[in-house]
Amino acid sequence: MAVRGIRGATTVPRNDPKEINSAVRELIFAIVQENELNPEDIAAITITSTPDLNASFPAAAIRTLPQWELVPIIGAVELDVPGGLPRCIRLLILVNTDRPLSEIQHVYLHGAAALRPDLSAKK
Repeated sequence: MAVRGIRGATTVPRNDPKEINSAVRELIFAIVQENELNPEDIAAITITSTPDLNASFPAAAIRTLPQWELVPIIGAVELDVPGGLPRCIRLLILVNTDRPLSEIQHVYLHGAAALRPDLSAKK
């Protein structure tokens, strides 16, 4: 069994706790569905957000999900790069799987689809 990384990203319209929470949940549910994940198979999650999203901790939206409370999650702030995509949340999920790399489905929602059009087009 290998450890594979699954990437995902989304954007939110405003720096609002409810919007951040909703966007993170939408993204994690999409990644879980696309990759048929079980929380037991997840080794760890890294979640980052751009500096303009400081109304809440994005990782908290995952930690409160049933069966996800034991999944190791760490949050961080992205670099504030001029011209970077604003109000963006990114996930890197490390998962134990027998799936080959070619079968991993990365998920980019809303404005974040512009970050990786090559992967977003797979949908």
